[in-house]
Amino acid sequence: MPVKHSDHTQGQVNTLALSAIGVVFGDIGTSPLYAVKEVFHGGLPTDATHVLGVLSLIFWAITLVVTTKYAIFIMRADNKGEGGIMALMALALQGSKDNPERKAFIVTIGLLGASLFYGDSMITPAISVLSAVEGLQIVAPRLDHYVLPITIVVLSVLFFIQTKGTGKVGRMFAPIMCFWFATLGLLGGISIVQHPDVLMAVNPYYAVSLLIELGWKGFLIMGAVVLAITGAEALYADMGHFGLKPIRRAWFYFVFPALLLNYFGQGALLIGNPKAVENPFYLMAPHWALYPLLILATLSTVIASQAVISGAFSVTRQAIQLGYCPRMNVRHTSGDEMGQVYLPAVNWLLMVSVFILVLSFRSSSALASAYGIAVTGTMIVDTILAFIVIQALWQWNKATSIAFLSTFLIIDLLFLSSNSLKIPHGGWLPLVVGTVFFLIMTTWIKGKELLARYLDEKRVLFEDLDERLKDRPLVTVPGTAIYMARSVHGVPQVLLHNLEHNHVMHKKLIVLTIVTREEPYVDEAHRVKIRMFGDSGGFYRVKLYFGFQEEQDVRRALQLCCHEGLDIDQKSVSFFIGSEKLSFRRKSPMPKWRRSLFSFLTHNSSSAIEYFKIPVERVIELGIRIEL
Repeated sequence: MPVKHSDHTQGQVNTLALSAIGVVFGDIGTSPLYAVKEVFHGGLPTDATHVLGVLSLIFWAITLVVTTKYAIFIMRADNKGEGGIMALMALALQGSKDNPERKAFIVTIGLLGASLFYGDSMITPAISVLSAVEGLQIVAPRLDHYVLPITIVVLSVLFFIQTKGTGKVGRMFAPIMCFWFATLGLLGGISIVQHPDVLMAVNPYYAVSLLIELGWKGFLIMGAVVLAITGAEALYADMGHFGLKPIRRAWFYFVFPALLLNYFGQGALLIGNPKAVENPFYLMAPHWALYPLLILATLSTVIASQAVISGAFSVTRQAIQLGYCPRMNVRHTSGDEMGQVYLPAVNWLLMVSVFILVLSFRSSSALASAYGIAVTGTMIVDTILAFIVIQALWQWNKATSIAFLSTFLIIDLLFLSSNSLKIPHGGWLPLVVGTVFFLIMTTWIKGKELLARYLDEKRVLFEDLDERLKDRPLVTVPGTAIYMARSVHGVPQVLLHNLEHNHVMHKKLIVLTIVTREEPYVDEAHRVKIRMFGDSGGFYRVKLYFGFQEEQDVRRALQLCCHEGLDIDQKSVSFFIGSEKLSFRRKSPMPKWRRSLFSFLTHNSSSAIEYFKIPVERVIELGIRIEL
């Protein structure tokens, strides 16, 4: 079990806050590379009035969404220290166990938010690295044609190092990102000194005036302003790695001020030099610092991309554990940190997708049109799930909880609706990606429900099997047989199949079921549950409980059975696993297109032997035909 973050000393909190800077804030920390530029990209004048209005919008977007919504409110909704959309969904489900309709709604929107996250995971590496390398257009205009090749090379290195694990690289992240944020603040501060009147933008009057003046165009601008808050959910998603206090401390004392200084500095530059709108971030730096800044920006965007890729690994692993996604090959890249995992299938799929994006859109400005939809969609899901948690678990009074919901939902919907105008120009991409992942997960869930229904119809109780064996006793052989079962009730088909065809049974017979709780971790004391059946004392039902953040290692968990009075010699035990061959009835309740998809997912899912760490030399697989 991990150490509770509340137990950390002051020194540990500061150390974790430093580490969090290197991981949590990469995405939002690289937004200054393109956010201000994109707001003015549509032809908005760069006079003082409009610059102050844009800065005011950015300031209040960060303050309301990142600081207030996430850092102050949503981060309080920790699931045993864990955060992220899957942890929030599991927390919301805990408060809705007695309401099947609400539970179905929570799962649906939770999966929708997780699906949109994959769209974000594709676009963030592409737009971040591309925007950094585009500094060449300012630093050395003659090298402009090298922007795409350099971007592809940088991204290739990033995806290939995933196979080695990110533990060693991660130790370098914090110093680099600290230097990055210090540079952001320094560049912005120097620029602000030349036009200190830019600080008046903290007054919301300028934001409101700009929106009123521009009318419909002001609504369009909000689609670019949202670029300043991309990565906000990372504060909550990475809470399990660093804890609430360290992330809050890093945000309020260092990252938030550095970002504001840089945004206001870019605004001050535009007031003094409207032509700098071409790339206000790089043009804010002195000429001698452009090459070092280009290198630093590229490193920072690689780190930001790394955090998003790791987030995709983490979300996928949680979805697998909770039964929302087929099993995949999961490799643990660290012996110390449970959260450091590598999923080859996700990594290579992301890499190919990112390459296609870079080569198709070819510039950060073009990619910006695809950015925002996925981010704002996920934010809306977070708001709704947090509202459910507030009502069901925290039990806030109705007026306060509705005030929370309405305030932040209005902001989220404003951003989403303004970004929806980007759909014809690239915004369709994350929606298509999200739809594909949503259909995959819902098909998997639907198929598993049908499979559970089939097994329930064929279910034989242990008591009935015991009576049958009394009437027709079978040959008993020495040793222990463990039969893996999906259902927590009844005798599994693989056991009945073996008894019917081989007519022998082991002296000790164990039916083993893996149960994933809707919580990140399960105490070792509650890991194993054993129940004995029959008069002979040879039948056992064993349930192993895991949290959705834990590695489901059957070998290690079975060692706990000895402490519970069930002795299992793992050197001589035999594991029986059903190799299921699926087919569908003509009148199957599953649509035809879902049947093919579910069959494909089942066929290509990772082996239970590898996934549950079962010793392959002790496994016997039996073919079972299942008709859904």
